Amino acid sequence: MITTKKELNRYLTLDKKVYGITKKRPSFYGDWHWKFLIALRHEEYHFAQSGCYHRIMKRFWAMLHTHYGVKMGWDIPINTFGPGLKINHFGLIVVNANARIGAFCDIHQGVNIGQHGLHQNDVPIIGDNVWIGPGAKIFGKITIPSRCAIGANSVVNKSFEEENITIAGIPAKKI
Repeated sequence: MITTKKELNRYLTLDKKVYGITKKRPSFYGDWHWKFLIALRHEEYHFAQSGCYHRIMKRFWAMLHTHYGVKMGWDIPINTFGPGLKINHFGLIVVNANARIGAFCDIHQGVNIGQHGLHQNDVPIIGDNVWIGPGAKIFGKITIPSRCAIGANSVVNKSFEEENITIAGIPAKKI
């Protein structure tokens, strides 16, 4: 959760860095990924603050976050991803609001990270530096460690303990 302006700037800097962006502001037309991340991070910041100003700004950034999310087919709620989020393509991405994904996640289109079960905490916890391939489905109360790769079209419904592995298949297993 982003609670200070310093953290907000850190998140925005790291999000920008993973795309290799060097310019100061997004273009008027284009740069949709970057605009989405700016709106997402600002909404996260204002969500954590209190007061009338922050409520108004949260609504403003929520509208932009929703606008860019719909435009690109992404349903990524606030406070789910750590800094350095890289989304590689336009296309459907759905993430449960209770899931927690670490820093420097690299995610492709067609990914679904969701709940399996009746309890709202029956969602994945994913570590840092995880690559999630196109079409991967990750669901249930599971843990994916840091520095893993999840193969394209994999269905991950069980936890893995070992870092630095590739997970793939239906159901997913260590490759």
